[in-house]
Amino acid sequence: MDGDRQIQLNAITATMTYLVPTGKKPVSYQYEPPPGVPLRSGTYEDRGVQVYNARTLDADLSLDREGFAFVPHVTKAKDLSDDAEVKAVYYPEVERLVKQATGANRVVIFDHTIRSAPLAGTGRKGIREPVKRVHNDYTVKSGPQRVRDLLPDEAEELLTRRFAVINVWRPLRRTVEDTPLGLLDARSIATQDLIATDLVYPDRVGETYAVAYNPAHRWLYFPRLRADEAVLLKCYDSKEDGRARFPAHSAFDDPTAPPSVPPRESIEIRTLVFFPPEN
Repeated sequence: MDGDRQIQLNAITATMTYLVPTGKKPVSYQYEPPPGVPLRSGTYEDRGVQVYNARTLDADLSLDREGFAFVPHVTKAKDLSDDAEVKAVYYPEVERLVKQATGANRVVIFDHTIRSAPLAGTGRKGIREPVKRVHNDYTVKSGPQRVRDLLPDEAEELLTRRFAVINVWRPLRRTVEDTPLGLLDARSIATQDLIATDLVYPDRVGETYAVAYNPAHRWLYFPRLRADEAVLLKCYDSKEDGRARFPAHSAFDDPTAPPSVPPRESIEIRTLVFFPPEN
């Protein structure tokens, strides 16, 4: 399908992969598990959903309402696949971008990940394939723990004020034509949809939310996101006042993408975002 035509579509029908609730906490190993232990437990199911074109709404999207926002942004980094350049040039840009978008008085960038199926096969550290399961990166437990892990000397004082975890997601170098990022409107997620899942590392156990299917879920995406555009995605918010706390997301196969398009390559920067006391 022609790219311009795809942008005009109000919605597409796509497949999202959800966790089936069983009452047992799923476990996902981030390294080779012991013999006889599966890399990932849990039962998943595919569901057909409508995914709406967020470009028709981008001016009205809010990190505190839907849980994500769109921002035009031209980076001065020449090569976002170069870790040294990302840290030297792109990190300071992202810090300024997130402060401006949120009103935060402090932004701490703690890592980044490149998503690229072609590069993932090279064995290079920090390269992963897009995740095609509906999830949120942090839980009510693991959000505060991330602050304690990264800023142990300041954590208890910082945790007395509002903070959030916000990712900045963008194409690595070219327009994303397939496997875009699906964004689940936080207002359509019920508490019981979120299922805590253990992430087991060699030296620690983290926790994320897998997501169970709910017909009320409202999905959006930005078709053909360009290299001069970015999406801010909230993964956690400590404030319990009705604003978005745990929006979910997933990569998905775009059924309207031509078969010859290159695989999606993207970069996401993860940030801890701290707000003034009055926020």
